[in-house]
Amino acid sequence: MKFRMLLSLALLVGIWIGPVASFSAPSAPEATPATTPPPKRFNFADVHRRAEMLASQPFQATSNNLPDFLKNLDYDQYRDIRFRADKSLWRAEGLPFEIQFAPLGFLFFEPVVIHIVDEGESRPVEYASDLFDYGKNPVPENLPKDLGFAGFKVLYPLHTDSHYDEVAVFLGASYFRAVGQKQNYGLSVRGLAVDTGLPKPEEFPRFREFWLEKPAKDATELTVYALMDSKSLTGAYRFAIKPGVATQIEVKANLFMRDSVQKLGVAPLTSMFYHGAMNERFFDDFRPQVHDSDGLLMFTGNGEWIWRPLNNPTRLRISAYQDNNPRGFGLLQRDRDFDNYQDLEAHYHSRPSLWVEPQGDWGKGSVQLIEIPSTAERYDNIAAFWTPEKPVEAGQRLEYHYRLSFFLDLPSLTSGGRTLASRVGAGGAGDLQSERRRFVIDFGGENLAKLADDAPVEGVVSGSTGQIQNVVVHKNPQTQGWRLSFELLPHGDTASELRGFLKLGNDVLTETWSYQWTAAK
Repeated sequence: MKFRMLLSLALLVGIWIGPVASFSAPSAPEATPATTPPPKRFNFADVHRRAEMLASQPFQATSNNLPDFLKNLDYDQYRDIRFRADKSLWRAEGLPFEIQFAPLGFLFFEPVVIHIVDEGESRPVEYASDLFDYGKNPVPENLPKDLGFAGFKVLYPLHTDSHYDEVAVFLGASYFRAVGQKQNYGLSVRGLAVDTGLPKPEEFPRFREFWLEKPAKDATELTVYALMDSKSLTGAYRFAIKPGVATQIEVKANLFMRDSVQKLGVAPLTSMFYHGAMNERFFDDFRPQVHDSDGLLMFTGNGEWIWRPLNNPTRLRISAYQDNNPRGFGLLQRDRDFDNYQDLEAHYHSRPSLWVEPQGDWGKGSVQLIEIPSTAERYDNIAAFWTPEKPVEAGQRLEYHYRLSFFLDLPSLTSGGRTLASRVGAGGAGDLQSERRRFVIDFGGENLAKLADDAPVEGVVSGSTGQIQNVVVHKNPQTQGWRLSFELLPHGDTASELRGFLKLGNDVLTETWSYQWTAAK
């Protein structure tokens, strides 16, 4: 808004300078020939204006007129519908990106409008039934000719120039996800979360319209614009997708509030954690661990690194980490050892981690983590996002800019000593009936490996309730790192917020390990 005000002021000054100068001239200036203004080019400002205008109007839900054939598809039937690869957008032109459109059906009932932006001109993509191979599904002869699409997939030669890999997909509400080299799809991102984790129905904003910029022949990124709509707000989004070893997506979001929102979730991440190394209850599964992500990592505004292992709790668990201008947060899959998963189909050891890096100041707020009890791996039961401290009111305008990175490993995301593994079991003398809980945390990293075996490394541990006892630190020769162990004597069934890190003198050696213990009942 400041830029637009300055621009208006400059134009106003220009208008007044002309007449003042002409009064001092001996004669009127010569007339200049009329010129044709350059053609208008579509850009993000157009989406911004549409979102702003849409916010001034009452929300209107999209009508759901899908034929029963599509409404009643199950998961396997929907997956049997495939876009015909030879009809991929831009394939005939040999461009570095290709687009394949997703069909409606199964869980995806609301069509989205998709446009192509070519040399500044926007035109809609026309739907045609013959773009899809319906597999074994019996297709009615009277399918509507204007069904539309549910979303789209982005393809790029990620590994070799001769093969186009799927690198991103936008499908369902405001969900999207991406992968980098040697990664399998895992966790997802949403454009926005509204009232997630509150004792009332969650609101799901959706992208109702997309614009895809046609890339140049040597392009290494694809630009996508999106118009968001929902009962409480509208939004204009810009995505710059850069495939690579660690695929990155630059996100710019301008939000316009129709109504007040109790809890706004910015850069929301959605993942799955069924069971892992921190289990305190039995899972009848041949696989040691099953999860898309195993922890939440945060880099706070004051420079502290915090690692929070995930869990599948017996009760809904919500944690809030207060911060001011966060430097980053994300859901990571740190454990890359196949032996810890033993899954030849899901490939959990190659699911991507996802890091959110805010651009500019986000002010005060909190990174919130929601862990929902789950009975199967098919459910996404983990959510993490940023929530601003100040209430979001009707008529308010917000802007967020951030970078998303999908990766297998980013060595820069560490303070020098990071958590390698977290475990919990019975404390005391190993009595299974003991109330004590023993926690064992392995830290590793180059700096820790260089320390002498007899270095006076100390463990600093605290708990919000209960008693912390028997804190022990020693070198772990198997990992060349250091192990911190301690016992918690709980205060009944009261939850306890635990924190622990290693230090040498006044030097902090590791990130802060953080965990919310609750009784496994």
